[in-house]
Amino acid sequence: MMRRRIVSLAAAAALIPALAGCGAQYSGGGEGPLKGAQIAFGSKDFTEQKVLGQIAVQYLRSQGADVWDQTGLVSSQAVRSSIERGDIDANWEYTGTAWITYLGNAKPIAETKAQFEAVKKQDEEENGLSWIDPAPLNNTYALAIKRSKAEELGITKLSDLKELVASPKGKDLTLCVESEFANRPDGLPGLQKTYGLKFTRDNTKRLDTGLIYSQTGNGTCTFGEVFTTDGRIQNLDLLTLEDDKKFFPIYQAALNIRTEVLGKHPQIERIMEPVARRLTTKTMQRLNGRVDIEGVLPDKVAREWLQDEGLIPKD
Repeated sequence: MMRRRIVSLAAAAALIPALAGCGAQYSGGGEGPLKGAQIAFGSKDFTEQKVLGQIAVQYLRSQGADVWDQTGLVSSQAVRSSIERGDIDANWEYTGTAWITYLGNAKPIAETKAQFEAVKKQDEEENGLSWIDPAPLNNTYALAIKRSKAEELGITKLSDLKELVASPKGKDLTLCVESEFANRPDGLPGLQKTYGLKFTRDNTKRLDTGLIYSQTGNGTCTFGEVFTTDGRIQNLDLLTLEDDKKFFPIYQAALNIRTEVLGKHPQIERIMEPVARRLTTKTMQRLNGRVDIEGVLPDKVAREWLQDEGLIPKD
């Protein structure tokens, strides 16, 4: 997944033209509580962001807003610089990304609501950006294992691994991770320190993301580093082990919107609340899977979900 692949502001500027110069293409509008509102909505370029972006674009249009669809920008930093410049008005963002990458805080906050409130306060005060309608989903790191293997080993949480890895069975257990995860402080080094784990070099394999899922699914990797909202978790019948010591940062999705725009249209918060509260981690696993596994386009996945939830009329 591309969420943590951050590029510099200079690189982002080189990769995309300024949105203001592209010629805004607003569409939608009509009757509804957002009649007359113009909103440029952006997203990053990985599956989950495209789906979330399309959910917002289509729902805001159904509520009467004229929306400029700017989903699928090249990177996290491209979206961030665009909203700071005012080229886009809103996007779905992750609290962990904002807290650590954009706002420059080294230590994440372990409690979900407290992390959201801290991001909300700092970003509005320093950057004029508001945070509203946090969704339940948390797209963070996890270690996954084939569900049947977890039942065989009798494990459900990360703290179960210390004794298991140190036991005679430990020599046969393999851990598969990306190269980045193997070295970053909020990845494998910090995980092993927090939980007292000692995976040996021989028992640790470095693989590309896609291979980690497939190799964990077929049992070649006992444990695999995954993202909690990835659709392959359900498809491969994997169990994500509970992070019971709350080591991994929280990446809760919420609407990030220019405070100036929210001031003009405060009803956006109320309007988007029923959408946001339905977006759980399991829901996003399913929606991401429809794109990545079934090959359905993100705009169709978004439309059908909104229809199934009774949020927009069926075709």
